[in-house]
Amino acid sequence: MSEMNEKLVFDRPSAMIDRPTHYCPGCHHGVAHRLVAELLEELGVVEKTIMIGSIGCSVFIYNYLNVDAVEAPHGRAPAVATGVKAARNDKFVLAYQGDGDLASIGMAEILHAANRGERIAVVFVNNTVYGMTGGQMAPTTLVGQKTTTCPDGRCADREGSPIRMTEIIAELGGTAFAGRASLDSVKNIRTAKKYMRKAFQCQLEDRGFGFVELLSACPTNWKMTPLQANERITNEMIPYFPLGVFKDVTEEGGAC
Repeated sequence: MSEMNEKLVFDRPSAMIDRPTHYCPGCHHGVAHRLVAELLEELGVVEKTIMIGSIGCSVFIYNYLNVDAVEAPHGRAPAVATGVKAARNDKFVLAYQGDGDLASIGMAEILHAANRGERIAVVFVNNTVYGMTGGQMAPTTLVGQKTTTCPDGRCADREGSPIRMTEIIAELGGTAFAGRASLDSVKNIRTAKKYMRKAFQCQLEDRGFGFVELLSACPTNWKMTPLQANERITNEMIPYFPLGVFKDVTEEGGAC
């Protein structure tokens, strides 16, 4: 009887640090980290990457990826990334931000970076809540969602409607790619990686600003099990934050 041939089909990307995760069970930040690491490796830019982490759960990405990194003040990752790219145009510059960080205190920075067509990539993790600081209402919190600062649920008349960042970014002239994906299923994770590759390539091909929003779970602050949190993304988040590509100049054959 011949020996069975074994082939390795799944392994840790070289860009990821081999260490236990500290994230809560069911959190999707780890999935997003792996996608970033896989793409940096596949695109051959691990050694030339400078990553910008901002404040919130997103900041811990530099504990898991073996690349050079800079920590930005709250919301200022696009501004810091702009400066890093200006100083080191030969580097691949990536900002990784959460929704409380990017869509609230950092709204001005992300809009102007996109409008200028800065040659940077931004991964935006949207879990509709301030995760690190205790579960306060974020700009993306859904109407009716209960948080520590809106215990009766977000009211559109009082707090306004949740902000759809990808649609806003897509309207700006310097944006080369803007897409929204989700991390709630294997199928959607594969699509997320496809969108992230497009956003990263926009920088590498000197086309303009690349932006990907990832709908993500926060079971701890949602007070749900991981399975319930995945179902919430499917049943509540995706209907309000539709998935898809909202701008892609590579498909249009243009450049910013």
